[in-house]
Amino acid sequence: MTNERERIRRELVADPRVVEAVVDAVHARVPAYADLDDGRRGEVRAIAAWALERFLHLWTVDGDIGPADLRRFRGIAAARAADGRPLPAVLRAYRVAAAVLVDEIAARADPSAAADAFALTRQLLTTLDTLCEVMAGSYTATSDRLAGDRAQALRLLLDDLIAGRHASVGAVTDRAARLGVELPYPYCLLVVTPAEGDHPADPAELLAELTDPGAGTPLATTQGPRTVLLLPADAAATAPRALGERGLRGCAITGEGLDRIAVAHRLATGALATAPEHAHRPGRVLTDADAHVLALLAGHPATDAGHIGRLILGPLARPAHRHLREALTAYLDTGSATAAAQGLRLHPQSLRYRLRRVRELTGRDPRDPWQRLTLDIARTVAGPPAG
Repeated sequence: MTNERERIRRELVADPRVVEAVVDAVHARVPAYADLDDGRRGEVRAIAAWALERFLHLWTVDGDIGPADLRRFRGIAAARAADGRPLPAVLRAYRVAAAVLVDEIAARADPSAAADAFALTRQLLTTLDTLCEVMAGSYTATSDRLAGDRAQALRLLLDDLIAGRHASVGAVTDRAARLGVELPYPYCLLVVTPAEGDHPADPAELLAELTDPGAGTPLATTQGPRTVLLLPADAAATAPRALGERGLRGCAITGEGLDRIAVAHRLATGALATAPEHAHRPGRVLTDADAHVLALLAGHPATDAGHIGRLILGPLARPAHRHLREALTAYLDTGSATAAAQGLRLHPQSLRYRLRRVRELTGRDPRDPWQRLTLDIARTVAGPPAG
């Protein structure tokens, strides 16, 4: 150990900016890490902090990477194989991190300490060579294991998708391709929950009823009492009947991209946890619009108010349907078709016809208590009709 190396080690470990510099560099220079969510970025930060401390210790004492370190790196590689992050990208992230570390050490080192510089170079080359070999082996073994048990691999794929454990859409599609599947797109993420005290719905039965051959590979998994299915988007139309026959409740999210499956899952599970009893009308599942309204009411909206208005009102936002918006507003304000007709100076039958058109265009019946509430919220946050 040299005093110079120990001084530099202490400075770097004590400076949180160093770890942030590593994370920022990996985020900027490795495409597979560019779209990490906060949770995955935090994981990268934790790994960087640990690896930084371990490498600096080895450099300080002229030590070699040990069995415990290798076990941890094997575990990291296995996790990256499971979440679909490409191995070249993982190894490049370590090389980028090493370059940042060299710059940080160079900024603090005594220019005359040639021996320390040579030791640093030797330590980096030896460590990176070992890591490449160990992590590549673990990564390949995990990939082979996942591909070997295809049913389990597909369940794990959906588990990782809904947990947000993928760096990018490219990583998702690469992993699906390795398993020989094509993910449904556009998709419906359907989260199903049984009546209180019942067992989770059988994923195989639901998949058989809700999907047609050739529309992408549907995926299914269970999480506690809930069953989660990734299906072709048109499955949303048949879900109410399939679930209603089994006494199940569900929420179908169809408006999110492949990069937001985790967001869709949070919306659906949040909606099922917070929806009032009367929102679960027989023969109907909750939708994106219901989920966004419930998130708004719970105080943690996943979107802006304007999006909620567009989701629920749909064509009613067009100037050509201004008269239908006015009829809906009058009905919501008065609670009576007759009173609404009087306020608009219409015949009651004309007002009822306009309300039927509202129901046809939005899929929501103003007479239903829950759907009336969602329509009321939508017209409130959307503001007055255009034109």
